[in-house]
Amino acid sequence: MTRTATRRASPKRTQQLKRKPQAKRPRRAGVLDHAVAVLPGGEHTARRLAAWSITGGVCALLLAAASWAGIPGAIGVAMAEGIGEAGFRVKEIDIIGLKRMDRNSVYAAALDQQSRAMPLVDLNQVRDRLLEYGWIEEARVSRRLPDRIVIEIVERKPAAVWQHDGQLMLIDMAGVLLEPVLPSAMPELPLVIGEGANAKAPAYEALIDATPALKPLVKAATWVGDRRWNLTFESGEELVLPEGEETARAALIKFAEIDGTQGLLGRGYRRFDMRDPKKLVVRLSGGNLAQTIDGEGL
Repeated sequence: MTRTATRRASPKRTQQLKRKPQAKRPRRAGVLDHAVAVLPGGEHTARRLAAWSITGGVCALLLAAASWAGIPGAIGVAMAEGIGEAGFRVKEIDIIGLKRMDRNSVYAAALDQQSRAMPLVDLNQVRDRLLEYGWIEEARVSRRLPDRIVIEIVERKPAAVWQHDGQLMLIDMAGVLLEPVLPSAMPELPLVIGEGANAKAPAYEALIDATPALKPLVKAATWVGDRRWNLTFESGEELVLPEGEETARAALIKFAEIDGTQGLLGRGYRRFDMRDPKKLVVRLSGGNLAQTIDGEGL
């Protein structure tokens, strides 16, 4: 009897033969994938941005190298113009923070260039031009490739109206001239009158802030002889203050105290003179004078 030899597979080999291939795990989306997903246009937009960034970086390196190597300016300009022809040319201007100033003036300052090619736009020159306008306190100018200039503006805040030589001008807290004002469109702001009164606007604000009760009653402040203030109240009376910031401040505080106890304003007086620190001289409507010392006798 003949036996047929049967070769039995080992248990380890059998397990290998029966093992099924594992399914490939899906790749987890990374931060970059999420960023691409939220872009308008998705991956196509991301590729364009990458191309712009690379091209812009190469262009900047080429121009810097040309300048460092002393390549003539005409060649550098030609390179920059070539970059502009490739699509890096100013087409859009974004203005941020503009409220009161004329927008067309900002456009004019930005577009007054010999070339619109992005590498040739002089950002410092644009900023200097903008700072020549009274309304603009600060300006930041930057490029956004491929074709956009961004201008961020900080405007000054109107603080008073300056009247001089029959003209009305809006000024800020530092006395910087902003724009003309029509008499028919006077804003609810203090009125300072006289030559140099605009430059003294900060000193006047400090003076009038010393008497909060009187501040809303003052209609106008006149800078006299480049040395002192006369205040005109809404009720028509005029207060003559002495020279010197501290002296004028003390006199105004004293006047506020007397008015608070005896009611000087609105009683028919015409003028109060406090240039002499020891007395208050009062002129009546009829022209008669009355004197008082430290507020007594009124």
